[in-house]
Amino acid sequence: MGDPRKSKKSFHRPRRIWTTDQLNSELYTVGSFGLRNKRELWKAQTEIARFRNQARALLSLATEVRSEKETRLLRALNRMGLVSESASLDDILNLRIENLLERRLQTIVMKKSGTKSPHQARQVVVHGHVSIGDRIVNLPGYLVKTEEEPQITLHTNLPGPLNQSAT
Repeated sequence: MGDPRKSKKSFHRPRRIWTTDQLNSELYTVGSFGLRNKRELWKAQTEIARFRNQARALLSLATEVRSEKETRLLRALNRMGLVSESASLDDILNLRIENLLERRLQTIVMKKSGTKSPHQARQVVVHGHVSIGDRIVNLPGYLVKTEEEPQITLHTNLPGPLNQSAT
């Protein structure tokens, strides 16, 4: 059963963590998206694997049974901005880790505000200068839904070049 105060891990690390190709690709992804550590990358990989496993399980069901579950999964992923309106289960199986990392608040703030690096965008988010609607969000790993994306605003009390881009 386990202790309810100690939740289970939200990620699975790779089976072989010392493969040169994997180390290089992980390091490139961590650097280009400004992740704090590889654990954030592994969380995103686990989430993508969970979506792909759901799609694979739906493909093995009969067509009349899977229609409702398929539309529910596609609608949820469409709300998150990972697939388009006219997507199918094959599109879910083709999801990559970059698709999920593009939906993080840190990455969207970097693109909208014109910060110099993903690390600067992470700092802006962590310091509480970003709000979604009326709510201040200081979690750089927050997955932004498509209806929340136009509501992202930077506070105008920012010093420096970010202040000009926000006005």
